[in-house]
Amino acid sequence: MSNARTARFSRRGILAAGGALGLGAVLAACGDGDAKNGGSDSSAAAEESGPWSFQDDRGTTVKLDKVPANIVAFTGAAAALHDYGVQVKGVFGPTKTKDGKADVQAGDMDISKVTILGNVWDQFSVEKYATLSPEVLITTTFDDAGTLWYVPEASKDKIAKLAPSVAVSVYDRQLTASLERMWELAESLGGDMKAAKVTDAKKRFEEASERLRKAAKANPDIKVMAGSASPELFYVSGTNLSVDLEYYKALGVNFVEPTEKAKEPTGGWFESLSWENVDKHRADLIIMDDRTSATQPADITEATWKKLPAVKAGQVIGRSAEPILSYDKCVPQIEALAEAIEKAKKVG
Repeated sequence: MSNARTARFSRRGILAAGGALGLGAVLAACGDGDAKNGGSDSSAAAEESGPWSFQDDRGTTVKLDKVPANIVAFTGAAAALHDYGVQVKGVFGPTKTKDGKADVQAGDMDISKVTILGNVWDQFSVEKYATLSPEVLITTTFDDAGTLWYVPEASKDKIAKLAPSVAVSVYDRQLTASLERMWELAESLGGDMKAAKVTDAKKRFEEASERLRKAAKANPDIKVMAGSASPELFYVSGTNLSVDLEYYKALGVNFVEPTEKAKEPTGGWFESLSWENVDKHRADLIIMDDRTSATQPADITEATWKKLPAVKAGQVIGRSAEPILSYDKCVPQIEALAEAIEKAKKVG
């Protein structure tokens, strides 16, 4: 998990209560989750399927009478399921940008065809959620407690009463482990895991990973720094908790590691630096958080940033700090890093 994201943990308990108005009436109208309010478009295959169960990364097993068709998911998880042919009815999390386009975390989803329950942190319309007659909620978790990502603390109990939840962990493990779990979940939900585009993506992932391994081995002195920017601070991510960085490190990439571990609520995910001290670490290549919540490199105006050797050399690329957990979406990230290391000059 990256800096900008973890910094928000301290705000989990501040969700306004206004969104809960009228919830009781909505819950009553929805009954026990039958498909009265728009939930009757389940596929024939799902309707005819036998019992469905899935044990998630919290150790929680969800059991249903049939494969769920009314799925609501965190945007990134929904984007991954989409790549495997599993469609969701509703999403929550960064989905639509200010200009109405799909957020980077939405992947290839057609966001006009899903109900957006919340687009920013601590925003989740429980009323809209109820009207979807949800059968399961799917998201990720970034801690060992199994906290459901982007499910507001203030309304989590009301949300939990409407449908069971499934969480895929992206905490303190390598990317491949999380990819495998999302694959298993998609397969259980009826995804076509033998489709050519799916099997091809997995093969390309393996090829890209091998390319990165070779690039790192051939260029062991190239120091890579994972960063994220805000108007006030620059964050240097450590590699011990983020699934992508852990994986890249295992492939041999030489990373800058924060020398000072952040205290709660960041939990050691990153080190915070003032812009005056942004040159604290020497790096030849910088990979920057590409989420819309982070300031993008082109918009950074601080002179100290522009003076960094890697910036002056044009050795800055993007990084998906919250990878969409499909092989197809991870391939470009790995290929870009491999190419950048292959071409990078020692400047730090």
